[in-house]
Amino acid sequence: MNLLKSLAVSGLVAASAFAMAHVEQVHAKKAGPIKMEQKPWGIAGETRKAVRTIEVKMTDDMRFTPDLIQVRQGETIRLVHLNNGQVMHEFVLGTKKELDEHAALMKKFPNMEHDEPYMAHVAPGKTGEIVWTFNRVGEFDFACLLPGHYEAGMVGKIEVIAK
Repeated sequence: MNLLKSLAVSGLVAASAFAMAHVEQVHAKKAGPIKMEQKPWGIAGETRKAVRTIEVKMTDDMRFTPDLIQVRQGETIRLVHLNNGQVMHEFVLGTKKELDEHAALMKKFPNMEHDEPYMAHVAPGKTGEIVWTFNRVGEFDFACLLPGHYEAGMVGKIEVIAK
């Protein structure tokens, strides 16, 4: 009986490792040029032009700290994401409407590949980074869109104030 339990536990550990490796591979940033596409919430920025760095902690209680970030129009910000949890988290910038739509897609296709400059997928104990130029005034959102995380309230706001 102990042999069966041992084999079952080994199988679960192997399956978990495979699943985590798959999640990290699917959500890994690919090397290459950054897509410079204007979005309602800004455009990808260049690291050398970042005027400041803001650390955002991600935890398994499905919260970001801070969950409110204020920037001035035109600022390029380096957002560093620290996953202090035991599960994968992500940070996705957007409008509420865009995030709602993306969250619905993530429920249907949890392993879908996506790699945009306004997304950071961060494995447990790791860090991620986004460099973004906030060139539009307004209130925008960020969230973890992994199934269940968004619904649990893993969201935040970015206020972009006029120059």
